[in-house]
Amino acid sequence: MRGKISTIWYVDAPDPAAVLRARPESDADAAQALVGALYPRTNVAPLRSGTLAASTGVEPGEVFVGSFPDLTVVCGSNLAVHKPSTLAESWTRPLASEKTYLVCADPEQSWASFAYWERGELRRSFSATPVNIYENLGLPLLWERSYWAGEHPLAFPAGALPDPQSLPFDPCEFAEAANAEWLGYRYTPPVRDRELDPSAIGLCGFAVYPEGEEPPSGPARPPLGAARPGERGLRGWLRRHSASAGH
Repeated sequence: MRGKISTIWYVDAPDPAAVLRARPESDADAAQALVGALYPRTNVAPLRSGTLAASTGVEPGEVFVGSFPDLTVVCGSNLAVHKPSTLAESWTRPLASEKTYLVCADPEQSWASFAYWERGELRRSFSATPVNIYENLGLPLLWERSYWAGEHPLAFPAGALPDPQSLPFDPCEFAEAANAEWLGYRYTPPVRDRELDPSAIGLCGFAVYPEGEEPPSGPARPPLGAARPGERGLRGWLRRHSASAGH
């Protein structure tokens, strides 16, 4: 794994990989509206665009979003929590999605986590370093078996003695396997057969900053149309979009 990852996916598509393989363009208006809903009482300003490969380990104050047909991804630093079960419902199911997938990792700390919700109910959560398990909830999924069976052992430098409490796998590699199983790609190159290339999937970038502060400088798209009072965020965008579609 080449860098930090902190992503959450909201999925209604029966085959997320097929949606991503079609390389649809992210709906920038829907993406900005979702950011406004996820970060209430803040201002949101469009920034540069990015790719899924380059936007997963974003800095505080930046968010990258891809809004595709029946599939949405959000990359934000606040998602990298040691206990995924503590994430608020406003984050785990803001779009009333059928499934939600969380994948986070920090290779420098040898820490990673993943979690899976179905209709808002947590089904599986795992978070650990090689020697510390922070959370391990729900029944292990079928694809996990080979990891727990020791078929993907940690690699140690020559002469180094592993901690006797070490897991039988690298947590970062474990999280990548979850991502590949659920979404059809890995972040670590090279791209494997039949897997997607995350550098080919475009996202929209946004700055999130406190109300009353000036937006950060940088290239930006034109802002969304002005919302009437009470129509800010995702619900307001959906209402205006539905109204315009009816004309």
